[in-house]
Amino acid sequence: MAGSYEDRDGKIWMDGNLVDWRDAQVHILTHAMHYASSVFEGERCYNGKIFKSREHSERLLKSGELLDMPIPYSVDEIEAAKYAVLEANGWTDAYVRVIAWRGAGEDMGVASNKNPVRMAVAAWEWGAYYGDAKNVGAKLDIAKWKRPSPETIPTAAKAAGLYMICTMSKHAAEAKGCSDALFMDYRGYVAEATGANIFFVKNGEVHTPIPDAILNGITRQTIIEMLKEKGIPVHERVIMPEELEGFEQCWLTGTAAEVTPVGQIGDYTFEVGALTRDIADSYEKLVRA
Repeated sequence: MAGSYEDRDGKIWMDGNLVDWRDAQVHILTHAMHYASSVFEGERCYNGKIFKSREHSERLLKSGELLDMPIPYSVDEIEAAKYAVLEANGWTDAYVRVIAWRGAGEDMGVASNKNPVRMAVAAWEWGAYYGDAKNVGAKLDIAKWKRPSPETIPTAAKAAGLYMICTMSKHAAEAKGCSDALFMDYRGYVAEATGANIFFVKNGEVHTPIPDAILNGITRQTIIEMLKEKGIPVHERVIMPEELEGFEQCWLTGTAAEVTPVGQIGDYTFEVGALTRDIADSYEKLVRA
Protein backbone atom coordinates (compact mmCIF):
# COMPACT_ATOMS: atom_id res chain seq x y z
CA MET A 1 0.00 0.00 0.00
CA ALA A 2 1.39 3.37 -0.98
CA GLY A 3 0.36 6.97 -1.40
CA SER A 4 -1.28 9.37 1.01
CA TYR A 5 -2.30 8.08 4.42
CA GLU A 6 -5.52 10.05 3.92
CA ASP A 7 -6.61 8.31 0.72
CA ARG A 8 -6.48 4.53 1.01
CA ASP A 9 -8.69 1.48 0.90
CA GLY A 10 -9.24 -0.38 4.15
CA LYS A 11 -10.83 -0.10 7.57
CA ILE A 12 -9.98 1.91 10.70
CA TRP A 13 -11.55 1.33 14.12
CA MET A 14 -13.03 4.50 15.66
CA ASP A 15 -14.90 4.70 18.96
CA GLY A 16 -16.19 1.14 18.80
CA ASN A 17 -16.87 0.72 15.08
CA LEU A 18 -14.94 -0.19 11.95
CA VAL A 19 -15.26 2.61 9.40
CA ASP A 20 -13.98 3.04 5.86
CA TRP A 21 -10.42 4.41 5.84
CA ARG A 22 -11.40 7.63 4.02
CA ASP A 23 -14.25 8.27 6.48
CA ALA A 24 -12.02 8.19 9.59
CA GLN A 25 -12.26 11.95 10.17
CA VAL A 26 -12.34 14.34 13.16
CA HIS A 27 -13.66 17.87 13.51
CA ILE A 28 -11.34 20.85 13.07
CA LEU A 29 -12.13 21.94 16.67
CA THR A 30 -10.88 18.65 18.11
CA HIS A 31 -9.16 19.59 21.37
CA ALA A 32 -6.08 17.46 20.62
CA MET A 33 -5.35 19.43 17.46
CA HIS A 34 -5.19 22.69 19.40
CA TYR A 35 -3.69 21.60 22.75
CA ALA A 36 -1.85 18.29 22.08
CA SER A 37 -4.19 16.28 24.35
CA SER A 38 -3.31 12.98 22.71
CA VAL A 39 -1.48 9.74 23.57
CA PHE A 40 -0.63 6.83 21.30
CA GLU A 41 1.06 3.47 20.87
CA GLY A 42 3.02 2.02 17.96
CA GLU A 43 3.07 -1.77 17.72
CA ARG A 44 4.12 -4.41 15.22
CA CYS A 45 2.22 -7.54 14.28
CA TYR A 46 4.33 -10.51 13.15
CA ASN A 47 2.74 -13.67 11.74
CA GLY A 48 -0.67 -12.62 13.05
CA LYS A 49 0.48 -11.80 16.59
CA ILE A 50 1.12 -8.29 17.94
CA PHE A 51 4.39 -8.37 19.90
CA LYS A 52 3.87 -7.46 23.59
CA SER A 53 0.37 -6.29 22.68
CA ARG A 54 -1.09 -6.15 26.20
CA GLU A 55 1.90 -4.20 27.52
CA HIS A 56 1.25 -1.59 24.85
CA SER A 57 -2.44 -1.39 25.73
CA GLU A 58 -1.61 -1.05 29.43
CA ARG A 59 0.87 1.74 28.67
CA LEU A 60 -1.73 3.57 26.58
CA LEU A 61 -4.09 3.63 29.56
CA LYS A 62 -1.24 4.76 31.83
CA SER A 63 -0.34 7.57 29.41
CA GLY A 64 -3.97 8.70 29.48
CA GLU A 65 -3.93 8.75 33.28
CA LEU A 66 -0.71 10.78 33.33
CA LEU A 67 -2.29 13.39 31.03
CA ASP A 68 -5.48 13.52 33.15
CA MET A 69 -7.31 11.98 30.22
CA PRO A 70 -9.01 8.74 31.31
CA ILE A 71 -9.47 6.47 28.28
CA PRO A 72 -12.93 4.81 28.33
CA TYR A 73 -11.78 1.36 27.21
CA SER A 74 -10.30 -1.63 29.02
CA VAL A 75 -7.15 -3.48 27.99
CA ASP A 76 -9.33 -6.33 26.66
CA GLU A 77 -11.43 -3.90 24.60
CA ILE A 78 -8.30 -2.29 23.14
CA GLU A 79 -6.90 -5.72 22.30
CA ALA A 80 -10.12 -6.71 20.52
CA ALA A 81 -10.09 -3.47 18.51
CA LYS A 82 -6.51 -4.03 17.33
CA TYR A 83 -7.16 -7.54 16.12
CA ALA A 84 -10.44 -6.48 14.51
CA VAL A 85 -8.51 -3.95 12.40
CA LEU A 86 -5.92 -6.52 11.35
CA GLU A 87 -8.63 -9.01 10.41
CA ALA A 88 -10.71 -6.42 8.53
CA ASN A 89 -7.67 -5.45 6.43
CA GLY A 90 -6.40 -8.99 5.95
CA TRP A 91 -2.94 -8.38 7.44
CA THR A 92 -0.75 -10.75 9.45
CA ASP A 93 2.36 -8.50 9.33
CA ALA A 94 1.66 -4.81 9.96
CA TYR A 95 2.35 -1.77 12.06
CA VAL A 96 -0.52 -0.94 14.44
CA ARG A 97 -1.23 2.60 15.68
CA VAL A 98 -3.61 3.11 18.61
CA ILE A 99 -4.38 6.72 19.47
CA ALA A 100 -6.58 8.33 22.13
CA TRP A 101 -7.40 12.02 22.24
CA ARG A 102 -9.65 14.73 23.62
CA GLY A 103 -12.27 15.30 20.97
CA ALA A 104 -14.48 18.24 20.11
CA GLY A 105 -17.15 19.08 22.67
CA GLU A 106 -18.43 21.87 24.88
CA ASP A 107 -14.95 23.10 25.87
CA MET A 108 -12.69 24.98 23.49
CA GLY A 109 -10.23 26.47 25.97
CA VAL A 110 -7.25 24.79 27.62
CA ALA A 111 -9.54 22.90 30.02
CA SER A 112 -11.49 20.09 28.36
CA ASN A 113 -13.32 18.11 31.03
CA LYS A 114 -16.58 18.37 29.08
CA ASN A 115 -15.07 16.91 25.90
CA PRO A 116 -15.16 13.18 25.14
CA VAL A 117 -11.99 11.09 25.14
CA ARG A 118 -11.97 9.24 21.82
CA MET A 119 -9.90 6.35 20.52
CA ALA A 120 -8.97 4.95 17.12
CA VAL A 121 -6.92 2.04 15.82
CA ALA A 122 -5.30 2.06 12.38
CA ALA A 123 -2.76 -0.29 10.82
CA TRP A 124 -0.63 -0.42 7.70
CA GLU A 125 2.11 -2.48 6.14
CA TRP A 126 5.44 -0.88 7.03
CA GLY A 127 8.93 -2.18 6.26
CA ALA A 128 12.25 -1.27 7.88
CA TYR A 129 11.98 2.13 9.58
CA TYR A 130 15.54 3.15 8.64
CA GLY A 131 15.76 1.51 5.20
CA ASP A 132 19.09 -0.29 4.66
CA ALA A 133 20.55 0.85 8.01
CA LYS A 134 20.33 -2.71 9.38
CA ASN A 135 23.27 -3.60 7.13
CA VAL A 136 25.40 -0.44 7.10
CA GLY A 137 24.33 1.35 10.30
CA ALA A 138 22.17 4.44 10.57
CA LYS A 139 23.74 7.90 10.47
CA LEU A 140 22.60 10.22 13.28
CA ASP A 141 22.81 13.96 13.73
CA ILE A 142 23.04 15.48 17.22
CA ALA A 143 19.87 17.47 17.91
CA LYS A 144 20.05 21.08 19.06
CA TRP A 145 16.93 20.50 21.20
CA LYS A 146 17.01 18.66 24.52
CA ARG A 147 14.57 16.19 26.05
CA PRO A 148 12.58 18.06 28.73
CA SER A 149 12.71 17.58 32.48
CA PRO A 150 10.07 15.33 34.12
CA GLU A 151 9.13 18.46 36.07
CA THR A 152 7.83 20.05 32.84
CA ILE A 153 5.76 17.19 31.38
CA PRO A 154 5.08 13.52 32.31
CA THR A 155 7.99 11.99 30.38
CA ALA A 156 6.71 8.46 31.12
CA ALA A 157 3.67 9.13 28.91
CA LYS A 158 3.79 8.36 25.19
CA ALA A 159 2.23 11.74 24.52
CA ALA A 160 1.96 13.37 21.10
CA GLY A 161 3.18 16.72 22.47
CA LEU A 162 6.54 15.18 23.40
CA TYR A 163 7.19 14.43 19.72
CA MET A 164 7.12 18.02 18.45
CA ILE A 165 10.88 18.48 18.93
CA CYS A 166 11.39 15.01 17.44
CA THR A 167 9.84 16.12 14.15
CA MET A 168 11.93 19.30 14.12
CA SER A 169 15.12 17.39 14.95
CA LYS A 170 14.49 14.65 12.40
CA HIS A 171 13.86 17.23 9.66
CA ALA A 172 17.15 18.94 10.54
CA ALA A 173 18.94 15.56 10.51
CA GLU A 174 17.50 14.57 7.13
CA ALA A 175 18.63 17.92 5.69
CA LYS A 176 22.20 16.87 6.63
CA GLY A 177 21.87 13.44 5.03
CA CYS A 178 21.20 11.65 8.33
CA SER A 179 18.29 9.37 9.10
CA ASP A 180 17.72 10.42 12.72
CA ALA A 181 18.99 12.59 15.56
CA LEU A 182 20.35 11.87 19.02
CA PHE A 183 18.99 13.99 21.87
CA MET A 184 20.73 14.99 25.05
CA ASP A 185 18.39 15.52 28.01
CA TYR A 186 17.83 18.73 29.98
CA ARG A 187 20.97 17.98 32.06
CA GLY A 188 23.16 17.41 28.99
CA TYR A 189 23.25 13.60 29.35
CA VAL A 190 22.85 11.28 26.35
CA ALA A 191 19.12 10.50 26.11
CA GLU A 192 17.56 8.87 23.03
CA ALA A 193 16.84 9.26 19.32
CA THR A 194 13.63 10.85 18.00
CA GLY A 195 11.64 7.62 18.19
CA ALA A 196 14.00 5.04 19.67
CA ASN A 197 16.12 4.24 22.71
CA ILE A 198 19.91 3.89 22.34
CA PHE A 199 22.50 1.31 23.42
CA PHE A 200 26.31 1.33 23.27
CA VAL A 201 28.95 -1.40 23.45
CA LYS A 202 32.41 -1.16 24.99
CA ASN A 203 34.71 -4.10 25.80
CA GLY A 204 31.86 -6.59 25.40
CA GLU A 205 29.59 -4.78 27.86
CA VAL A 206 26.47 -2.74 27.10
CA HIS A 207 25.66 0.76 28.32
CA THR A 208 22.32 2.55 27.99
CA PRO A 209 20.87 5.74 29.51
CA ILE A 210 18.69 5.55 32.62
CA PRO A 211 15.08 6.22 31.50
CA ASP A 212 14.40 8.91 34.12
CA ALA A 213 13.61 11.64 31.58
CA ILE A 214 12.80 9.52 28.51
CA LEU A 215 10.32 6.79 27.63
CA ASN A 216 11.34 3.39 29.00
CA GLY A 217 10.57 1.66 25.72
CA ILE A 218 8.95 -1.77 25.61
CA THR A 219 11.56 -2.85 23.03
CA ARG A 220 14.28 -1.36 25.26
CA GLN A 221 13.10 -3.50 28.19
CA THR A 222 12.93 -6.59 25.95
CA ILE A 223 16.52 -6.08 24.74
CA ILE A 224 17.84 -5.62 28.29
CA GLU A 225 16.19 -8.91 29.33
CA MET A 226 17.66 -10.60 26.27
CA LEU A 227 21.18 -9.32 26.99
CA LYS A 228 21.00 -10.48 30.61
CA GLU A 229 19.82 -13.95 29.50
CA LYS A 230 22.91 -14.09 27.24
CA GLY A 231 25.13 -13.21 30.23
CA ILE A 232 26.16 -9.84 28.80
CA PRO A 233 26.61 -7.12 31.47
CA VAL A 234 24.20 -4.20 31.03
CA HIS A 235 24.88 -0.85 32.69
CA GLU A 236 21.88 1.49 32.91
CA ARG A 237 23.59 4.72 33.82
CA VAL A 238 24.27 8.38 33.11
CA ILE A 239 26.17 8.64 29.81
CA MET A 240 28.01 11.87 29.03
CA PRO A 241 28.33 13.14 25.41
CA GLU A 242 32.13 12.94 25.53
CA GLU A 243 31.87 9.18 26.12
CA LEU A 244 30.59 8.64 22.56
CA GLU A 245 34.19 8.64 21.34
CA GLY A 246 35.04 5.53 23.38
CA PHE A 247 32.16 3.25 22.39
CA GLU A 248 32.77 0.59 19.74
CA GLN A 249 29.22 -0.31 18.70
CA CYS A 250 25.81 1.32 18.93
CA TRP A 251 22.20 0.42 18.13
CA LEU A 252 18.70 1.85 18.43
CA THR A 253 15.61 0.02 19.72
CA GLY A 254 11.94 0.73 19.22
CA THR A 255 8.80 -0.90 17.89
CA ALA A 256 9.23 0.80 14.51
CA ALA A 257 13.06 0.76 14.60
CA GLU A 258 13.21 -2.83 15.96
CA VAL A 259 16.99 -3.23 16.49
CA THR A 260 18.82 -0.88 14.11
CA PRO A 261 22.64 -0.62 14.12
CA VAL A 262 24.17 2.87 14.19
CA GLY A 263 27.28 3.59 12.14
CA GLN A 264 27.75 7.27 12.93
CA ILE A 265 26.61 9.94 15.40
CA GLY A 266 27.92 13.39 14.50
CA ASP A 267 31.67 12.93 14.10
CA TYR A 268 31.78 9.62 16.00
CA THR A 269 31.79 6.30 14.13
CA PHE A 270 30.81 2.80 15.26
CA GLU A 271 31.23 -0.65 13.76
CA VAL A 272 28.21 -2.85 13.03
CA GLY A 273 29.79 -5.53 15.20
CA ALA A 274 29.06 -9.12 16.17
CA LEU A 275 27.12 -8.27 19.34
CA THR A 276 24.91 -5.77 17.50
CA ARG A 277 24.15 -8.30 14.76
CA ASP A 278 23.49 -11.05 17.31
CA ILE A 279 21.00 -8.91 19.23
CA ALA A 280 19.26 -7.83 16.03
CA ASP A 281 18.98 -11.46 14.88
CA SER A 282 17.82 -12.67 18.30
CA TYR A 283 15.13 -9.97 18.44
CA GLU A 284 13.96 -10.88 14.94
CA LYS A 285 13.57 -14.53 16.02
CA LEU A 286 11.82 -13.58 19.28
CA VAL A 287 9.12 -11.41 17.70
CA ARG A 288 8.29 -14.12 15.17
CA ALA A 289 8.38 -17.01 17.65
